[in-house]
Amino acid sequence: MDWFKQMSGLEIAYFVIACIGSLLLLIQIVMMIIGAADGGMDLDTDTDADGDLDSFTDTGVSLFTTKGLTAFFAIGGWTGLTLLSYDVNTGLSIAISVAAGLAAYLLVWGLIRLILRMQEDGTVDYGSAVGKSATVYVSIPGGRSGRGKVALVLQGRYTEADAITDETERIPVDAAVEIVGMVEEAYLVKRVSGKEEPEKAEEKRE
Repeated sequence: MDWFKQMSGLEIAYFVIACIGSLLLLIQIVMMIIGAADGGMDLDTDTDADGDLDSFTDTGVSLFTTKGLTAFFAIGGWTGLTLLSYDVNTGLSIAISVAAGLAAYLLVWGLIRLILRMQEDGTVDYGSAVGKSATVYVSIPGGRSGRGKVALVLQGRYTEADAITDETERIPVDAAVEIVGMVEEAYLVKRVSGKEEPEKAEEKRE
C-alpha cells in the first residue's frame, strides 16, 4: 500500500472516482448481458417517458442516465490519474479528464439511443395495426379536434398510441374502436358498431 500512501490528494480522488465508476459500469454491463440472455435488454431505467417524439412509443433517452454517469466517472477518473502520473499540470489534467468523461458520457448516451431506436424499428410495425380493434385509454375528442389514446396488443406487445377520430361525438374511455388508418403519427379510429359503453348496457338490463 506504499504506492497509495505516496499519492497526492487529487490522485486519491481520481483513483476512488475511477474505481467506483468502473465497478458500477461493470455491474451494469453484466446486468445487460444477463438481460440479453433472458430474451431482451432492459433499458427502461434510462428512458425518458415524458414528451412526444417522432414515433408512437417514446424512444427518447434522457441525457441524465446512470450508464452515462458511470462512464463519465470511470473514464474521467482514469484519464486524470494517468495524466498526473506523467506530471501533467493539475489544472490541465482536470480539464482533460472532464472532457474525456463528457465524451464517454455522450458516447454511451448515443449508443443507448441507437439501440432503442433499432429495437423499436426492428420489432414493431405500427402500420400493421390498421384494421385491428383497440380500447380507448384516454377519451378521443370528436371531429379531429384533439388526440386521445388507445391501447391494443400489437405483435404480442401491449401498446398505447395517440388516436383521433372523424366522428362528431367524443369517444369515451373503455369504448371499443377499430383502427382505420394513420394520420400525422396518430391512429384514425372509429367506434365499433353494435357495442355499447358498459354503463349504458347496464342501464338497459335494469
